[in-house]
Amino acid sequence: MKGAAFAFLLCLSLFLFPPALEAQATPAAPTRSFADLFPGIGEEHKEAIFSEEGLIRVLRRGERLEFVPASGAGIDLYREVTRREHNFLSEILVVVPHTTKTLDKLAAYNALGRIRDLSGRLYHSHTRQAMIPLFEDVTRIESDRRTAAIPDPQPSEILPSSETVFIRLRDANFGNTFYRGEFSVNSYGIMYRLTNFRAIRFLLIPVLREENLSATLYMEPLTEGMLIYVVAGADVSNFVANRIDIPSAIAKRGAVFLEWVSDGLRATR
Repeated sequence: MKGAAFAFLLCLSLFLFPPALEAQATPAAPTRSFADLFPGIGEEHKEAIFSEEGLIRVLRRGERLEFVPASGAGIDLYREVTRREHNFLSEILVVVPHTTKTLDKLAAYNALGRIRDLSGRLYHSHTRQAMIPLFEDVTRIESDRRTAAIPDPQPSEILPSSETVFIRLRDANFGNTFYRGEFSVNSYGIMYRLTNFRAIRFLLIPVLREENLSATLYMEPLTEGMLIYVVAGADVSNFVANRIDIPSAIAKRGAVFLEWVSDGLRATR
């Protein structure tokens, strides 16, 4: 009887006074709405933002971002990107709606992990007057020093707190290009920073020198669906900018990139 009484008192004490570790557990962040993050965006833009195409805007030096989150939202991608001087900025905003499955941060992470699905996506070439693959081949590589191709991993069941990947992307106009992707998680969503770790060239002419392209992608599950918000910057020489339609090149690549992420999210449903 003494043993049974002791066991009963122990269970009762654990119920009334749980261990400190349990008491200090961090609650999940509440799900926010699009209006919470972007209260300044009018109805004229919302239809496009909630469509498959989303909104893509390319800015020249001196123009200001239009899709600016609320000051208390904790999403300052402009500061992330403009650590360097850029003469071209771009911004992308879209919400992929929930359907049969609520999209979460793990779905966003797995969508970004489908690197090879970027290969073969088409765009309209005005020069060739045809639909051609913008990215002829895209693959993960071992590191910034070892460029041997490696396969994409299987979809993860666990969300890592951070990760770095290296990517080789064969561009229809610029040939092989090389990027470093840095993934991280915060309370509400995930962040993905993409930078070229080798120069990007057009006919042997440097278009973007090493580390002169920086793009930051933010994804957050909202009440309406998955937010995809991107701010990217490029420091292009005047010699190149006067010979290549840089805004068009950026917009085409942004559209293909957005299509890829959105398709990856839909594939998780």
